[in-house]
Amino acid sequence: MIGALRSAVLAGAMMTASAGAAEITHTVLSFDQLDGWVEDDHAAALSTFLNTCDQFNDPDWRSLCAMAREATPETARGFFELLFRPVLIEDGQDALFTGYFEPELEGARFPSSRYRYPVYKMPPEARASNPWLDRRQILTSGVMDNRGLEIAWVDDPVELFFLQIQGSGRIRLPDGQTLRLGYGGANGHPYRSIGVELVRRGIYSAHQVSAQVIKNWVRRNPEAGTELLYHNPSYVFFRELKHLPSDQGPVGAMNRSVTPLRSIAVDPAYTPLGAPVWVEKNGAGLMRRLMIAQDTGSAIKGAQRADIFFGTGDAAGQAAGTLRDPGRMVVLLPIQRAYALLPDGY
Repeated sequence: MIGALRSAVLAGAMMTASAGAAEITHTVLSFDQLDGWVEDDHAAALSTFLNTCDQFNDPDWRSLCAMAREATPETARGFFELLFRPVLIEDGQDALFTGYFEPELEGARFPSSRYRYPVYKMPPEARASNPWLDRRQILTSGVMDNRGLEIAWVDDPVELFFLQIQGSGRIRLPDGQTLRLGYGGANGHPYRSIGVELVRRGIYSAHQVSAQVIKNWVRRNPEAGTELLYHNPSYVFFRELKHLPSDQGPVGAMNRSVTPLRSIAVDPAYTPLGAPVWVEKNGAGLMRRLMIAQDTGSAIKGAQRADIFFGTGDAAGQAAGTLRDPGRMVVLLPIQRAYALLPDGY
């Protein structure tokens, strides 16, 4: 997955009922009950669906994937309407949409006076022990020194911290090349939201907290900021993605690149990975579009919970970092599978 921890900065204070504690309901809708359905670019959604549909194992999904390959941009909408039914899955929790992105950092293959903060790959003992050392121990004990575990060095420890939250990213090298990073594992400690901690201390109220607000506070208060980052014991390691083209997005939970504003992270306990999902996001920047469930995240829990992928770089990060909107998400399921979810006698 792109990020085991992403969106936890903003969603860390959100309490979500477990699936076992809430009644799960399924309502089969018609396509004319989806607000804005006719106006969407269904061909773009079909292209994103084709990127991962070959990974389905179930016969009904696999047959749909085969038929999707025969569809054209002109017949994309008809493909979805003919072979799927919209299913509203609810667990008693309000819908919540957040966003994520692929960060870009400045860095180098070798350390210098500017590039002083290492990006590590996972040491073997961390894989063998769960949990392993916490963030403070990893960064202050010298356990990582002189072992060749550095993938690169970057110029900003705060951006590196948020790179770990996103779980993947790019490093722009001095020669103009780009190094792609993917999630390589974690130390096994639970994530503690530093945004929630700033609220607990009375420094900010909950509605004020965003990724940029946190970054600015840490930079204004370097000593206290370093301690604040240590408040989160979780530490993410990376792997270099040497064969991922620069024009493709980061790799999601289905081991394929995700697509800006067409890929979402979901809770697979409710939404099958690879399934089309109709998103009705309210709030600022109203959004009505068909997306594909191609990723997961530890903060993405619940039937009406989704994280929208916004793309790469600062602009995508600003858009994703402030998103926390209500709405509705409706999963498109194969027809027989959709009706099988209805109560007996329906």
